[in-house]
This record gives sequence, structure tokens and C-alpha cells, in this order.
Amino acid sequence: MKRLKSYGSFVKVEHTLFSFPLILSGAFLGKYGAPEPRLLLLILLAAFGARTAALGLNRIIDREIDKKNPRTMERELPSGKLSLFEAYLVVILGIVVYSLSAYLICDLVFYLSPIPLLVFVAYPYMKRFTSLCHFGVGLGLSLAPFGGWLAVRCSLDGIIPPVLLSLFTFFWVSGFDIIYATLDEEFDRKSGIFSLVSRFGRKKALFISALLHVFSFISLLVLYLLQFRSVYPVFFLLLVGALLLLEHRKSASVDLAFFKINALLGFVVFFFVLSGIYLS
Repeated sequence: MKRLKSYGSFVKVEHTLFSFPLILSGAFLGKYGAPEPRLLLLILLAAFGARTAALGLNRIIDREIDKKNPRTMERELPSGKLSLFEAYLVVILGIVVYSLSAYLICDLVFYLSPIPLLVFVAYPYMKRFTSLCHFGVGLGLSLAPFGGWLAVRCSLDGIIPPVLLSLFTFFWVSGFDIIYATLDEEFDRKSGIFSLVSRFGRKKALFISALLHVFSFISLLVLYLLQFRSVYPVFFLLLVGALLLLEHRKSASVDLAFFKINALLGFVVFFFVLSGIYLS
């Protein structure tokens, strides 16, 4: 059980609370209802495999940085709780589950499946040379709702709604990754790690984060105006806005702002989509 806990901590299983609601939102939006159980299971398996590979690659690539950072030196690789060989096995397993699930969904999904993997490999390196690294994280997670939609449609026709949902995710995740980076402001500056926080300071970086969250809300508003014909999603839309505002009001408490509020926000977006589909 202790070993399993180490594996779960290594790939941050709890962070599925960010991605799964968005993947489901894309899938339900693509079907405009509930996908069939077999397809839904394949979508969730693909999502699990992809995020396992993504988190594992991130930890492997950043292991030397994590070893020097007091906040992260107790993570599984720097502390020796897991070996590098075990870490690569976790990543390979994630890629196999993801790729096999994509293959079983449809040809188009399988042909496009390497694209997220390339993003997962590239974005951990961005912090080494650009302060725009937060947008790499945003891009990685923004593929989730589009992937869910594509898995249902197996076509690129009519992609405006999932693109808007992906834009929301891109701006939302990029913004909250800036808040998360405030934890390492001093370490990043001393170590030459690039982030908007280390470059501009906490105050300006949080302003940029807030601006990105305004763009995320606008993306969701446009999706509502184009896609739904009911007043019910407005309640969840306003709740998303309130949670984004609360996230910035509570940005000093990163655990609350980054994890708890954002985990809730993802499910609010899912209910926003469900209410637009079923209560129209």
C-alpha cells in the first residue's frame, strides 16, 4: 500500500479533478448528450493514460531542479522513494494505455494521438528558457476537452464549440499555473528558472493571471451564446466567474486557490455544459 501511495503521489492522481471534468465536458458536447458506455470508458482510459504519462515525464525531466528546491526535494524521484527506472515504467504504461485507447476509439483519434505526447515532452523544458512556460501547461490541459469532443465525433467538422471550451481551459490553466508559481518565486529567481513571477514579481504576475482568467470567462460566455438556448447554464457561468474571482482573492493561500477552488471549478464547467444540453 505504501508503494502504491508513492506511485499515486508521483503522478498526482488527485489532479485528475482538473482534467476529467473538462474531458467529459468535451465528450458530452460532442455527442450533445451522454456517449455510449464503451466509448466513455475508452475516453476516460485515454485521459488517465495521457495524464499519467504527462505527470511522469514532468517529474523525470524536472528531477534535478526538484532536488535543489526545498519545496520539492521530498518528491518521489529526488528523495529516492521511486527509482528512475520505475518512473520510466510508469510513463511507458501511461503511453500504452493512452495509445491503445486512442486506437480503439477511431482512426483519426489514433493518428492525432502523438500531438499531446509531444506537448507533454516539450512544456517541462520551457521553464529553462522562457517566462511563457505557464502557457505550455495551459496548452497541455486545453487538449483535454477537444480530445473528448474529437473522440465522440471522429471528425474535425464543426469544431468551434470545442475550440471555445479549449480556449477557456488554456486561459484558465495558464492563469492558475502562475498562481502556483508564486510558491517558488525566490527559488526560481536565484536558480535562473523562468516564470512570470520570477521575471515580473508577484504583483504583476498575478495581474497577468487575472487577465487570463477574464479571457477564460469570455471564452465560456461566447460558448454559451453560440451553443445553448437556455437560461439554466447562466447560473453555472456566473458561478465560474465567482470562483475565478475567489481564486484571486485567496491567491495568498495557494493550496486553497490552486487545488480546492480549481477542482470545484472544473465540475462547475461540466454542469454548465450538462445544463445547456439537457435543460434547453
